[in-house]
Amino acid sequence: MSGGYLEVLRTAGALRVFVPALVGRLSFAMVTLVLLFAVQRSTDSFAIAGAAIGAFGLANVIASPYRARFVDRRGQRFALNSLAIAFAAGLSGIAALTAQSGPPAGVLIGLAAVVGLFPPPLGASMRVLWGSITMPGALRTKAYSVDAVCEELLFTTGPLIAAAIVGAASPTIGLLATALVAVVGTLGMTSSSLSRGRVAVAASPRKRSRPLRQKGFVPVLIALLGVGVVLGTVEVVAPAVADTHGSVGLAGILLASFAAGSAVGGLLYGLRSWRSSLVNRLIILGTVMTMLCALLTTIGSFAVLGFGLAAVGFFLAPSLVTGYLLADDLTAAEVRTEASSWINTAVNAGAAVAAAIVGFAVDAVEPRLGFIIGAGMALTLVVAASVPLLRNSRPAAVTDPVQSE
Repeated sequence: MSGGYLEVLRTAGALRVFVPALVGRLSFAMVTLVLLFAVQRSTDSFAIAGAAIGAFGLANVIASPYRARFVDRRGQRFALNSLAIAFAAGLSGIAALTAQSGPPAGVLIGLAAVVGLFPPPLGASMRVLWGSITMPGALRTKAYSVDAVCEELLFTTGPLIAAAIVGAASPTIGLLATALVAVVGTLGMTSSSLSRGRVAVAASPRKRSRPLRQKGFVPVLIALLGVGVVLGTVEVVAPAVADTHGSVGLAGILLASFAAGSAVGGLLYGLRSWRSSLVNRLIILGTVMTMLCALLTTIGSFAVLGFGLAAVGFFLAPSLVTGYLLADDLTAAEVRTEASSWINTAVNAGAAVAAAIVGFAVDAVEPRLGFIIGAGMALTLVVAASVPLLRNSRPAAVTDPVQSE
């Protein structure tokens, strides 16, 4: 690891809060796979399972900015702990329901939506803490990169852990384990001095400073919506392809390959000094990612598909880091938690829509065709965002902080 990354991790108090935050975020890497197989096994339908994941993701998307404001208004310790406990309780309820034979599909989908309201925003909260202990410029860029890379490493190990639990025990046990990890990690994070120091704000930010009111911010979200569509497509199609091979373990391997590619891409992205603008990078990253996703449809070999998913994932973390940097450039410090949360909201929204649509397509046609369906939706969003992004881009809003030093 480069000196820049070591400098980030050596910052006073960083590891004490970052490590448990990663533990808590591991639950997000596990939840999609265990929820998918819990619903699919209990209903014998990928369409219902995809709808449940879509409902979970959509509720997560809708509630995300409100959870971020809740954290800002009440402080990290109270807000994050409350959300983690509610999230774990909801997962436990789904575990109890799917352990029974023939649970009503509507109830499962509805409960998945309720659980989606409560995931604690550990990622956005951690990025706020990174911002409080690093100066703008190269160090903060590397902090965001190492955060994104470590998160993607979680999404490498998370599906493997989830698949191992589902294979060795059951999806029900997988849901309970996910709930436990969320609570333990969140409590560990919020017990740190840095997190405890993020107390409630005295007053609400002015409406005109809200992220969605800033010029250029919404097109950034639209582009990242397309990135999320690719993510959601992979999360449904890869397990469906694995199911055709008769192995839950293969699903974990495929999703781990995707996440590993993202981790490598994020690590290399943070090490490089870029001359191109953030806007141009976001458009290029999103376009290449969607085109590679479409090409996965043509791959018949399981081993080659794993490498193909890694190639698609290579562009995920860089896209997210670029989005976080744009959010910092386009918004005021007083709404930085909400701005960072909106970046994740856009990606999660795309993933939720793709999970629902592609889930039905996978049941109706050859699973691999889901890749090209998702890629078509994603490319449309990236192209639609590129026009206003390029028209409205300003040097002050699109220059990488690395170049300003």
